[in-house]
Amino acid sequence: MANHKSALKRNRQAAVRNARNTHIRSTMRTLVKQVRSAVSAGNREEAQTAMNRAIPFIDKAATKGVIHKATASRKISRLAKLVNTLG
Repeated sequence: MANHKSALKRNRQAAVRNARNTHIRSTMRTLVKQVRSAVSAGNREEAQTAMNRAIPFIDKAATKGVIHKATASRKISRLAKLVNTLG
């Protein structure tokens, strides 16, 4: 455990950031899963709606530094490609 004041503050800040990053990453994964489940069910409208919710959130995660911007771009590209397979 930290012994001086600045190290104690660092621990508190790290805990807050860890909780925030975990929440953002978990929510992003849930939104991606909703898109994939809608595609597997063959429901194009639901898949499109879910993708429209997921894309801004993935961009936000990249902006906040939770995921790399190339990872965000790759995820968005693959989701769009997946939804477009429904025709």
